[in-house]
Amino acid sequence: MKVVVGLGNPGLEYERTRHNVGWWVLDHLAGVWRFDRWTKDGQAMIAAGSVGGARVRLVKPLTYMNLSGAVLTPYLRRPAWTAATDLLVVVDDVAIPVGTFRIRATGSAGGHNGLKSVQATIGSPDYARLRVGIRPEDERQLRGDLADFVLAKFGRHDAATVEAVIPRIGKAVECWVRNGVETAMNEFNAG
Repeated sequence: MKVVVGLGNPGLEYERTRHNVGWWVLDHLAGVWRFDRWTKDGQAMIAAGSVGGARVRLVKPLTYMNLSGAVLTPYLRRPAWTAATDLLVVVDDVAIPVGTFRIRATGSAGGHNGLKSVQATIGSPDYARLRVGIRPEDERQLRGDLADFVLAKFGRHDAATVEAVIPRIGKAVECWVRNGVETAMNEFNAG
């Protein structure tokens, strides 16, 4: 089973924030792939279905960002499941310009508390992650506390820019499901 975790924070007040773009991507995928409706499963909301013959589960942690990794504990108990090949984490990244994204097979948490939690839970940096850029064109917005920035709602222009790239992100996730992280990186990280 392939598991795609979209990082975000629960609650209506966080719904349209920069920190919740992982959930935006999962909502798009659930619709495009015509998955079952979202249901509560432990500390997460899940939607499940099949993509190209592979079983896929979309997971939105209901914990706050710094505890996101807890939703992976049940998958780690499955003998045939491994984070290195079966996990993709979709996350916001302030180091990447808004409207762009990058896929990686491994790496550091880069200061992101959600990724730190995932890595602590699985005990390894070896899992695929898709980083969605939230760095604004006007970098003056980054002055001050970074937590305030990521927990704030997007401006209209930046929100539209992110929404416009989500279909391409969806294609990248589907490529990962069907062909693995190396193929997805080669096809979608160019340029």
